[in-house]
Amino acid sequence: MQKIRAIIIREHGEPQKVARLETIELPAPAAGEARVRVRFAPINPADLNVLEGKYPIRPSLPGTPGVEGVGVVEEVGAGVTNVSPGQTVLLSHRFGTWREAGNALAADLVPVPVTVPLEQAAMLRINPATALLMLREFVNLQPGEWVIQNAANSAVGRCVIRLARHFGWRTVNVVRRAELVDALKSEGADAVLVDGEQTGADIKAAIGGASIRLALNAVGGESAVRLGNALAAGGVVVTYGAMARQPLRIPNGLLIFQDIAWRGFWVSRWYLNAGSAASADVLTELCELAANGVLATPVEAVYPLDEIASAIGHAQRSGRSGKILLRCS
Repeated sequence: MQKIRAIIIREHGEPQKVARLETIELPAPAAGEARVRVRFAPINPADLNVLEGKYPIRPSLPGTPGVEGVGVVEEVGAGVTNVSPGQTVLLSHRFGTWREAGNALAADLVPVPVTVPLEQAAMLRINPATALLMLREFVNLQPGEWVIQNAANSAVGRCVIRLARHFGWRTVNVVRRAELVDALKSEGADAVLVDGEQTGADIKAAIGGASIRLALNAVGGESAVRLGNALAAGGVVVTYGAMARQPLRIPNGLLIFQDIAWRGFWVSRWYLNAGSAASADVLTELCELAANGVLATPVEAVYPLDEIASAIGHAQRSGRSGKILLRCS
């Protein structure tokens, strides 16, 4: 047995109060397992929802939160051949990454090239994967096609901009604050518009008569309807968030006359359905994109595990310029 420190939740509630640092015992890895020393893990909105008890997938109590992270293999159990000690790996959803170390199923670990910074690797599983899969799974986009999204300043939104530029697609990016326009254009956005009643006219002016078949919605409410109105007949609106906390109110005309499809996307379900091999393929591609500088998520602050309350408080602030990471070991 080895003693390690981990963030443990024994009840759901206010995130800063229910997340506590404890010392627990870690056994040697069993057959098919690898012991991984966790280096970095981000604090995502989904993690905060887990602490509150509002996320559909959460650890049994008591349990350790953290849906993504990166670590280094320290020891492997019998029969493990896909990873070896000293190798950097991406951790799985089920691992619970807010800890110094843990045992994981070796089959779920994805090797990370040495050319990928550890901090960037820690953040590849959720937001970049969401962006890449939404751009590919719903519409067969052709080179030069337009994609429209709201919440374009979010972590997913910025990944969409970078990936679209890399693969030869163009983006219309809708935001709520005018001061975000220049920053997103510097990331590679083709058009950045401020959301409002004039958005429809602004979109038409931005795309110059072209058509849009794919819209990515993380806001809901009227903002989502404006995205739907911008699509060509037969287009698809993919909803992956609800920042406005308003339901979708889909006009009948968009369904009847425009045949707009309204779909949802949740990357956690995608991983569950895709299986280890398909998941590893996507994560390996994301590692390559990060190594080549296509993907780069800004980090605003890094906290040690023993400052978990401060880290969570920082992650809950609005207007941040980057992600909050935990340095786990």
